[in-house]
Amino acid sequence: MKVKICGIISEEVAVAASDAGADFLGFVFAESKRKISPEKAAQIIEKVPHHIETVGVFVNETYENIIHIAERANLDYIQLHGDESPEFCKSLPYPVIKAFSIKEKADLNQLAGYDCRYFLLDSPGVKYRGGSGIPFDWSLLEHLDIPREKIILAGGLDRENIKKATSTVKPAIVDVSSGVETNGVKDVNKIQQFLVTAKLEEREDIGSLHIT
Repeated sequence: MKVKICGIISEEVAVAASDAGADFLGFVFAESKRKISPEKAAQIIEKVPHHIETVGVFVNETYENIIHIAERANLDYIQLHGDESPEFCKSLPYPVIKAFSIKEKADLNQLAGYDCRYFLLDSPGVKYRGGSGIPFDWSLLEHLDIPREKIILAGGLDRENIKKATSTVKPAIVDVSSGVETNGVKDVNKIQQFLVTAKLEEREDIGSLHIT
């Protein structure tokens, strides 16, 4: 189980998350309380190991600005949370994560026509585009046609519900932001605890392969 810690705004948290086993770090360049400048993101990304994948989060941004920020910050992936079309996603010279808000089963129809590296399924936002920090009904994904290895699950995940989430949805990646915060600030202890719990099932599966 791969884990993405999103909303990174400090070197300390980025390094701690990397050391604790995070696979992806997300940097928000859209309007958000976690918004970061490309210059600051670049400084942080320089300090994390090269095997950590870096993701830039955008909402209805222009092609030119996305490319400029991605190059400036040295991003690996582009994550789109707006009304970007399948054609727009395909035009970007980076692997794309397209986010969709899921409230009811009909919302899954939005995925049709998109050809991207990952589909991020999230709960509807409140003030900003992106999740509300509240889980959506995971049972809606029971008969999803998209291969599970292309699914990123987000929305209200935390240490308490991550095991149920992964066993129910079986995504390739889980994405957490507010679930590892205290009073709106990333909490290194919560990040470490989340990563331990999220990857526990993976370690158990690997361990079972060695039992004869």
